[in-house]
Amino acid sequence: MAEQLRRPWPRGMIGRLLDSDLFYSFSRSPVTVLAALVTAVMMGAAAFAPWVAPHTPFDLATLDLLDAFLPPAWMPDGDPRYLLGTDDQGRDVLSTIIYGARVSLLVGFAAVFLAMFLGVALGLVSGYMGGMVDAVIMRIADVQLSFPTILIALLIDGVARGLLPRDMHEEMAIYVLIFAIGISGWVQYARTVRGSTLVEKRKEYVQAAQVIGIRPWLIMLRHVLPNVMGPVLVIGTIHLAIAIITEATLSFLGVGVPATQPSLGTLIRIGNDFLFSGEWWITIFPGAALAILVLSVNLLGDWLRDALNPKLR
Repeated sequence: MAEQLRRPWPRGMIGRLLDSDLFYSFSRSPVTVLAALVTAVMMGAAAFAPWVAPHTPFDLATLDLLDAFLPPAWMPDGDPRYLLGTDDQGRDVLSTIIYGARVSLLVGFAAVFLAMFLGVALGLVSGYMGGMVDAVIMRIADVQLSFPTILIALLIDGVARGLLPRDMHEEMAIYVLIFAIGISGWVQYARTVRGSTLVEKRKEYVQAAQVIGIRPWLIMLRHVLPNVMGPVLVIGTIHLAIAIITEATLSFLGVGVPATQPSLGTLIRIGNDFLFSGEWWITIFPGAALAILVLSVNLLGDWLRDALNPKLR
C-alpha cells in the first residue's frame, strides 16, 4: 500500500509531449520556432478572417470606388484605414490577403488529404499484395512522374471544365482545383508507403497475423499502416507548400478559383495588371504573403524530416 502511495501519478499528454525528443528538437531550433509562429499566425488569421480582417473586402455594399488605388498608410497619399492600401475596386489589400490565404489554405489542405489518402491506400495495396497489382500501380506512378505536376493539374482541370456545364464552372471551381492538385500529388506517398510496406510485411508480427488467419486488409490497416505513417507526415507537410504554390500558379494563369472567391494567386494576377502603372502594392503584398507562408511551411517540413530521421539523432 505504501509503495502505491509513493508511485508518481501518470503524466498527461502535455507533460509527455514537453519531455519528448521531438519537442526538445523543436525548442532548440529558433528558426523552426519562428516558422511555426508565423504559420500559426497566418493560419489563425485565415481561419478567423471575418473577425480578424479590418474590412469585408468582398461585400459590394461596403466598397467605395473613390477609395481605389490608395497607397499604403505610411505613404504620403495613404489612408490610415487601409494599412496596405487598396486595389482597383477600393478593397483593403490586407483584408483581401487574409481572405485569400483562407482559400489558398483550404485548397492546399484538402488537396494534401486527397493525395495522402490515395497514395497511402495504393502504396499499401501495392507493397503488400505485390505481383501484377504492384506492377500496374507502380507503372502508372512512373508514367505520372514523367510529367510536371503543374502540367498534370492543368490537364485534369481542363478536362473537368470541359465535362462540366458552363454555368457550373464557378460553383465547382474549388472542388475541381482540389481534385486536380490531389490527383497530381499521390505518387510520392504511394512510392514511400510501398517501400516501407515491403519491409514491414516481412517482419514477425505480420507473419504471425497471417498465420492466425487475420484478413489481409485488416493486417494492412491495423498492423502495417501505423508503422509506415512517419515518412507520410513529413511528405504531407512539404506537399502542403507545393499544393499552395500549385494553386497559386493555376489561379495566376486564370484556371484556378474564380474572382468571386480569390486566393493569393488570384490576387497576384489581378495586381499584376497594375504593377507597371505604379500601384505595386496590389501585387507585391499578396506575393510576399504567399512567399512567407510557403517558406514557413517548408521550414517546418525540413525540421520534421530531420527530427524523425533516426540517423540524425
